[in-house]
Amino acid sequence: MQVHSVGIDIGKTVFHLVALDEQGNIVIKKRFSRSQLLHCTSNLATKVIGMEACPGAHYLARALMGQGHEVRLMPGEYVKPYVKSNKNDFVDAEAIAEAVLRPNMRFVAPKTDAQLDMQAMHRVRDRWIGRRTALINQIRGFLLERGIPVRTGAEHLRKNLPGILEDGSNALTPRSRQLLAELRQELQQLDGKLEEVTKEIGRLAREDEACRRLTGIPGIGPIISTALTAAVGNGSGFRKGRDLAAWLGLVPRQHSSGGKPTLLGISKRGNCYLRKLFIEGARGVFARLNRSQHAFGRWMDQLESRKPSNLAVVAVANKLVRIAWAVLTSGQPYRALA
Repeated sequence: MQVHSVGIDIGKTVFHLVALDEQGNIVIKKRFSRSQLLHCTSNLATKVIGMEACPGAHYLARALMGQGHEVRLMPGEYVKPYVKSNKNDFVDAEAIAEAVLRPNMRFVAPKTDAQLDMQAMHRVRDRWIGRRTALINQIRGFLLERGIPVRTGAEHLRKNLPGILEDGSNALTPRSRQLLAELRQELQQLDGKLEEVTKEIGRLAREDEACRRLTGIPGIGPIISTALTAAVGNGSGFRKGRDLAAWLGLVPRQHSSGGKPTLLGISKRGNCYLRKLFIEGARGVFARLNRSQHAFGRWMDQLESRKPSNLAVVAVANKLVRIAWAVLTSGQPYRALA
């Protein structure tokens, strides 16, 4: 029995495997537990094993690579066109086995433990930031219902809230005063957690050589550099900087018909967290960069003269992504006037 490609549909505890020969005929079709799957693949000779890039896929990919297999991870949306008839786990596994050998298929590099740890830190930090924002808005809403407006901005709330709680002449009731004090304590705890995780990310960025090179680029600091390396590693999964920018959704969406291309707004595909970080970094670059000291400064001047500010910021974000890809893949530091 000659196995050409294998597709594995991943579940929490159950895995469906379909193997195809060179003619595309199914030669193996089985359902396994996790331990059974790894025992089966340890004795399986095949050209390539394909899986969708989903939770648990990176761990399983490393385990299969440890057995000597070539493992390729694919975005689920790129596998969907190969699904035939009604959807079920075996049909999905067969579609994966077919898609993994397509010459134009796009693959996801398996992440290391360090990348997964860093990605987890960023996700926790982002969730804490969202929770803090919701908490601040809730406190401001409670105060406004008592006729106590506070200036927009988290720092104004932190500065004025102690005085508001101590002021016995305002409209706060004893119950609402106690509740707001508890919310203030929760806000202080969140601030402490965010400060700790941000310091840890900064420490890891200083220890990583690729992150140190990335932080030399204007608008890129420890947060963006660690988030980027956690997501794309050394950038070798992309042929050029434009591919990375497209993966982040920072290129125009295209709709073409009858040979007439139409460019729309940015596609907003891919990693929305990284896209948000790069746009915020580009906003700082657009506002504060000394353009005479950088090779793309003149380009920014021309861009500012003919584009609205938000469009210009997104274009700068696209430029920063391309520079970051070049720095990652070349192993060379950023040269401002190169």
